[in-house]
Amino acid sequence: MSTTASIQIPGRAVEASSGTARQASFSTSPTATFTSPSSSFPGSLANRQKQRQEKTLQPFETQNIKILLLENVNQSGRDILTGQGYQVEFHKSSLAEAELIEKIRDVHVIGIRSKTKLSEKVLKEAKNLLVIGCFCIGTNQVDLEFAASSGIAVFNSPFANSRSVAELVICEIITLARQLGDRSNEMHKGTWNKVSNKCWEIRGKTLGIVGYGHIGSQLSVLAEAMGMNVIYYDVVNLMALGTAHQVPTLEALLNQADFVTLHVPELPETKNLISAPQFEQMKEGSYLINASRGTVVDIPALINASRAGKIAGAALDVYPGEPGGNGDYFTNDLNGWEEELRSLKNIILTPHIGGSTEEAQRAIGVEVADALVRYINQGSTLASVNMPECNLRSLTLDESKHVRVIYIHKNVPGVLRKVNEVLMNFNVDKQITDSRGEVAYLMADVSDVQISDIKEIHDGLDGLSSRILVRVLY
Repeated sequence: MSTTASIQIPGRAVEASSGTARQASFSTSPTATFTSPSSSFPGSLANRQKQRQEKTLQPFETQNIKILLLENVNQSGRDILTGQGYQVEFHKSSLAEAELIEKIRDVHVIGIRSKTKLSEKVLKEAKNLLVIGCFCIGTNQVDLEFAASSGIAVFNSPFANSRSVAELVICEIITLARQLGDRSNEMHKGTWNKVSNKCWEIRGKTLGIVGYGHIGSQLSVLAEAMGMNVIYYDVVNLMALGTAHQVPTLEALLNQADFVTLHVPELPETKNLISAPQFEQMKEGSYLINASRGTVVDIPALINASRAGKIAGAALDVYPGEPGGNGDYFTNDLNGWEEELRSLKNIILTPHIGGSTEEAQRAIGVEVADALVRYINQGSTLASVNMPECNLRSLTLDESKHVRVIYIHKNVPGVLRKVNEVLMNFNVDKQITDSRGEVAYLMADVSDVQISDIKEIHDGLDGLSSRILVRVLY
């Protein structure tokens, strides 16, 4: 593949990548503020600190940064990105693959939720893409390895909607125990059916949590406050909250729990984690809740367990195949068993709404948008899910001739020596590097750099055989 580069006019950022020139321009990074009653005096400590803090990088024009936001990303995130001066294109739904490929060719940033699939096929067309923002917990919809090998960082929001999901599960536990879904449907049809048979209080019952992470641990506290006994299973040893306790195996949890709730990632190891053998291990008349990933539960096995009376009810918020948008799409054309599933008694079916609260979406919007801004403006990879985590302190007002060099490269021997040879005629104030698998990330702040020197730095790094992506911010 050919290699091209673009050096922009002063006040812009310089970038290049393998095969295609990547041009982008950047804005001033967010700054801290300091105020006090004496801050109006020029020589005050407050003013000296303010002068050191306010200037991070020389002002960058940002009108050329193009961002594509899909799936109704919350207004809080959109406001942060537009506030930086970026060009933001917003869509309420996901896009068909052909349209997505067409759109992604020109953008520097894409923001998605769970429906958009950024496969290798799609990402190969993203010639200018610098960073992906997943405005959700999961990142399994992105080919993380290919993104990293292309110099594309990925950020998500791993716990901003944890409370919303935990509250939904508590709601479903009570709804299943009291058969509220069936009673409500009957009333809507005009049928009065006042019964207490096989309707239970949840106080004193045992909740088994599979996966004791951000959501599982919050759920543990809520359930215990409502009088439930809590046990949990996780592949690692984790400290229990309250009086909950960890059990050694999934089988032990299934044998003891009245309610089983799943909070695990989508991995090869978790596919069909709950299938026919696991339903056999569950207590007679127990309940299953899945608000994690659709592939974790074998749905045909669940249908059989429900019909046989092995489980008394279930709540599903996620499915192996899900529609790309709202509408009458939850039919047999999707997975093949929808009609059978819908016919079951005491089954709660919701359309992947675990994190769909105003509070959660606002928090996710802010968290992911802030991460995108930090990466675009400063090169910080803190909290990236596919890049080494690197960060340098912000540049200051008295560092006006500083340049920040970002070098994403193959993790092979001898790279640091070659990078330092390129920078040997300049004063490197700060440098940090780290690797993750086959990809490494280097940041360096270089002082006393003239505009005429930037091309020399850029071209020197761009010519190295280990180069994946070069960015120079000044």
